[in-house]
Parts: sequence; C-alpha cells; structure tokens
Amino acid sequence: MDSNPLNEDNQAEEIPKASLNQLRLIGPLIRPYKKHILLALLLLFLGAAANLAIPVAFKQMIDLGFAAENQDTLSYYFVLVFVVSSLMILFTSLRYFWVSWIGQKVVTDLRKKVYRQVMGQSQEFFEKTKTGEILSRINTDTTLVETVVGSTFSIALRSAVTFFGAAFMMIVSSPKLAMYIAFLIPLVVIPIVITGRKIQQLSKAEQDRIADSSALATETINAMHTVQAFAQQNQENRKFSNAINRAFKAAVASIRMTTIMSMLVGFVIFGGIVFVLWLGARDVIDGVMTAGTLSQFVMYAIMAATSVGALSTVWSELKKAAGALERIIELMNTHSTITDPEQPKPMSGTILGNVRLENVSFAYPSRPDLNVLNDISFEVVPGQTVALVGPSGSGKSTMFQLLMRFYEPQCGTIQLDGTPIEQFRLDDLRAQFSLVAQDVTIFSNSARENIAYGRPDATDEEIKAAAKLAHADEFIENLQDGYDTYLGERGVRLSGGQAQRLSIARAIITDPPVLLLDEATSALDAASEQLVQQALNGIMKNRTTLVIAHRLATIRKADQIIVLDQGRVVAKGKHEQLISNSELYAELAKLQFTDEGA
Repeated sequence: MDSNPLNEDNQAEEIPKASLNQLRLIGPLIRPYKKHILLALLLLFLGAAANLAIPVAFKQMIDLGFAAENQDTLSYYFVLVFVVSSLMILFTSLRYFWVSWIGQKVVTDLRKKVYRQVMGQSQEFFEKTKTGEILSRINTDTTLVETVVGSTFSIALRSAVTFFGAAFMMIVSSPKLAMYIAFLIPLVVIPIVITGRKIQQLSKAEQDRIADSSALATETINAMHTVQAFAQQNQENRKFSNAINRAFKAAVASIRMTTIMSMLVGFVIFGGIVFVLWLGARDVIDGVMTAGTLSQFVMYAIMAATSVGALSTVWSELKKAAGALERIIELMNTHSTITDPEQPKPMSGTILGNVRLENVSFAYPSRPDLNVLNDISFEVVPGQTVALVGPSGSGKSTMFQLLMRFYEPQCGTIQLDGTPIEQFRLDDLRAQFSLVAQDVTIFSNSARENIAYGRPDATDEEIKAAAKLAHADEFIENLQDGYDTYLGERGVRLSGGQAQRLSIARAIITDPPVLLLDEATSALDAASEQLVQQALNGIMKNRTTLVIAHRLATIRKADQIIVLDQGRVVAKGKHEQLISNSELYAELAKLQFTDEGA
C-alpha cells in the first residue's frame, strides 16, 4: 500500500460524496437475527394499528356530544380508548426492547469483525496508523451504527407505517383536505434531500476529528512518563484542547445543518396543517363536515406531520451513520500485505532451525527510498549461536522482523530448513521463533497468563518450570498472590529485570527451534543482567540462536559473528579473527561492547 486511508486528514470539503449505500454493511450483520426482526416488525405494526384506532374513537365521542342520554355510549368509547392506548403502550415497549437487543447484538458482532480485521493486518498497517485512530473505528464509529440499528431503523419504520396509515385515514376522513396536504409533500422532501448530503459529509469530518483527538490522547497517555519527565503537561494539554476544539467545531457544523433541515421541515409541515385546518373549520361552519370528522382529520394530520418530522431526523441520523460506516468500510477494505499462501506447505516433522538469507534487500514501506538492508546473505546451521553486531541503524533488529515475516523483503529469499518462509502459514512460521526483545511487553493480567501467552494450554507445572529456568520463579513466589498476581498495565509493578526474566520464561515455554535475542540485557543493572544472562545461557544450549548483543562475553561465545554496517554485511568470523581483520569490529569492541568486569 502506498498510503493508508485511515490517516488521511480530510477536511469536510475534501470528503468525496457518499451515499446511504454505505449502510449495506449492516445487511449481513442483521441477517442472523431474522426471527427477532420479524417479531419486532409484528409488534411495530400492532402498535401502529392501535395508535391509528384512537382518533376514530374520539370522532365518535365528539359527534355524540356530551349529553346525559349518551352517557353509557361515551363510557364505552372511553373504555375503548383506554384499552387501545394500553395495547399501544405494551406493543411499543416490547418493540423497543427487541429492537434495542438487536442493535446491541449487531454492534457487538461489528466490533468483533472490525477487531478481527485489525488483528489480521501487517506491521506496515500499524507503522502508518495511529492507535487512537483504530480505537475510534472500533468504539465511536460502531456506536453510531448501534444507534441506527437499535433505534433509528425502528423509528423510521414506525414513522413510515404511521405516516401511510394516517395518510390513508386522512383520505377516508376528507379527500379534499387530504389533497391539500399532499401538495405539501414535495416542499418537505426537497430540504431533506439537499441538507442530507451535507450532513453526511460533515458527520464524517466530525468522526475524523474525534479520531484525531483520540489518537493524540492515546499516544500521550502511553508516553506519560516521558511527558512528565520533560514537564510538557501544559504543552500536551494545549495540543489536546486544540484537537478537541476542532472536533467541537466539526460537531457544531453537523448540528447546525441538522437544525436547519428540521426548522425548514417544521415550518412547511405545521404551516401547511394550520392552513388546511382553517379550510376544514370553514367546512364545519358550512355544515359540509362534522366537528368529529374534522377532529379525526386533525389527529391524523398531526400523526402524519410528527412522522414526517421524525423521518427527517432519521434521515439525518442515517446520513451520520453512513459517514461512520464509510470510515469502517475503509478499514474493512484495508487488506494486509502479508498473507498466508493459497496452498501453504505443512510444517511436517521436526524443524531443525536452519536459517538462510540469500541476497536480501529491504526498505520500510514508510521509507521506500531508503534501504535498511542491502544484499544480505548468510546461513545459521541448527544449534548454532550467531551474534549480529554493528552500529545503531545498521539493520540488526530489521532482520528479526523479516525472519518472522512481519515484512517482506523487496529482493532475495529467506529460508527455514531449506523452504522459503512465504510458503508456510504465518502462524506455523512464527511458532518456530521466539523473540526476547529489549523493550519487553507485559500484558495487564497475571504472571501465569503472561508466561503462558504463547501456549495458553500450558499446565501449572510447565509454567513454573519455565519460570525457574528464567530465574523468574524466585520473585514471582514473593508477589502478593504468586503466579496469580495482577501485574498492572504494561507490567508497571515489575522492575526492568523482573519483566525481562518473565519474557524469557514466555520464550522458554514455547520451546522454539529458533531463538531471537534483541539486546535482551542492555537496559538492565549489573545484578539483573547477570540473572537474565544465566537464564539465556540455559535456553540457548542446542538451539539455533540469533542474538543482537553488546556483552563481550556473549559475543565471544558465539559460533559466528556477523558485522553489519549501513545495511550490509562487512565482516564474518569469530571474535579473535575480527579484532585483527575488521577495523569496524575492533572499534565497536573498544567503544560499545562491555564485559562483566567493566
């Protein structure tokens, strides 16, 4: 992908015209709930029928008059109105429950679908897309869809049924007055159509601005330690205030257009009704129409007018939802550049851990003109430990990303046991590697769940055995609830050395053929580093290991050292050979590599 549609900073005027066709995404989501929808529709029609029956009873009461001789008949009609009103309330309440249930169920399914889509994206997607932007799609945009399914569609159907029922009864009551009302319909539709398009554009702009503020807040909160360390709280507050103000302005623009539409529709509808009522009053005076019939017509006219007003509001909500769905569809149409092969090669037998790179060149998608790796070739035989050394930015960590197929090289091939890695299923391939990174990821759950993250089915004995090998058991047992202790968000309750040992236990429990160590001890104090190094030495035995290292002791133990500079292999060999043969390696050994006694 050359660009990511989720990051485009579109202003309202730049948004391409979109239509209610975006709502087609809802179809597959509501299809599994046909029975519930049919029940809600039945309740809707029953409630509308009860509502439409009320004016008929009132007509009879008015025409009878409130004389003493009609007392029994009037009482009958009052009881009838009460019964019909009670049925209308019952059917309406039940319809509300089922429609709301459907809305919640649909938005739940949609959030799962969007989240599943995000989980299937490549690292390229996350390189270009802000976390807050993704969360805005999952939370804010899907909530608008829930509003549409849970209430807007229901209001639209109820209003439509009520409108057509009331229109029919208006014709029955007085064809002449109904004809006058019919002339008002085009005057109502025109402002709805014209303003509806603008509302959708403004709604999408509003959602984009909300996503921007969400992305900014997420980034700042995740970096709160740095923000406070540099005393930049006021600066971040100003940036967030500006983002929120832009969201507010976009929301006001959308509200303004909705208000204009409602005002125009309201003036036309109720102005027209007053005019028609004036004509009806003249017919009653002339004896052409009874007072009861006019009252009945008025009630149906109010029902119709209210329904049209509700439909105009519904139109506005649908346009807003279409704008939100347009953003969701952008995400659903964003396909990962890293996918499983159509006919994946099975991982048959035991993977030995032979790793081979041939003429590999690579540039990150965000910097396509800058090659991070250039024509890299080397082989790691099973059980061998290979150290990757070189200045910062020479491409060491990038090589790990390519081995696990987070990215695809532009040139060359990477093989595992003689098979190009793109021929394996992604899950099968990545299960053969275990990465212990410099920046440890600890999830906000228990120590037990963190260790078993790569093998959720691991037994307690296996979890504790992995923790002991990683020298993590000693501090875990001292925690308040042992292995069930909640570690806090991003493991804030652990020290750097404890978190690193926990990540090593996570790597041990998966028992991978290939171990990737990315400067796993560089940020630790001497005591923690010694414990972590002991744990690493234990799991590196008889296992293919690629290590990005700064410790001289680790480098000396390596079977092979590969020296990288500006994305190229500039030297290979053992420590003693490279000290005398490679000027760059000798300089690195002097300035960067450390030893226990340093």
